[in-house]
Amino acid sequence: MARPDILKQVRARVEAASPGDVFIPADFSNLAEARRIAMCLSRLHEEGALEKVKRGVYMKPRFSKLLNRSVPPRESAVANAIARNYGWTITPCGDTALNLLGLSTQIPAVWLYVSDGPYKTYETDGIKFRFKHTDRKNEINNVSELTALLIQALRALGRDNMDSQTVAYLSGKLSAEEKRQVLQESRYVTAWVREALKAICGGAEV
Repeated sequence: MARPDILKQVRARVEAASPGDVFIPADFSNLAEARRIAMCLSRLHEEGALEKVKRGVYMKPRFSKLLNRSVPPRESAVANAIARNYGWTITPCGDTALNLLGLSTQIPAVWLYVSDGPYKTYETDGIKFRFKHTDRKNEINNVSELTALLIQALRALGRDNMDSQTVAYLSGKLSAEEKRQVLQESRYVTAWVREALKAICGGAEV
């Protein structure tokens, strides 16, 4: 039986991916052990098929016609790759959550995430990522990305800053199915956050 060409298989997956997609060795764990995958990713980096974001994290080059150059990966893609690398569950929080939901136009100076892992800070291409440990596991584990993001955005806003305009804005961003999902998944969050989510999803007033 012929030995599988691991490099060829890794290359094929990278070629099929979208520009800006971010990879770690664990993403190819079904093909070979981590050491061999790391060697393949390093080889593709040498060939120019991948760009190195940080140790063990690579990106398929993303070219901007407007800027006429390769541009960095999306912040969320890097954060999620770091989390996958360590087996963490993460969710944007603070100003990062507000920005992603359009509640703030300010670009975060530090991209903040709550995590079920330890407190960690990383910096790549001048972009800083900070992961903050949370003991509120029910707010990030076993819930959808949307529900977790909404919970963290509401926490960043604070109870006293919730108003009818914010409720209407967030309600307008959700489909009927998404509202049902958020209500189902948020049954055990802090009382005031739950009430705010019920208002957003049409279940109650704040």
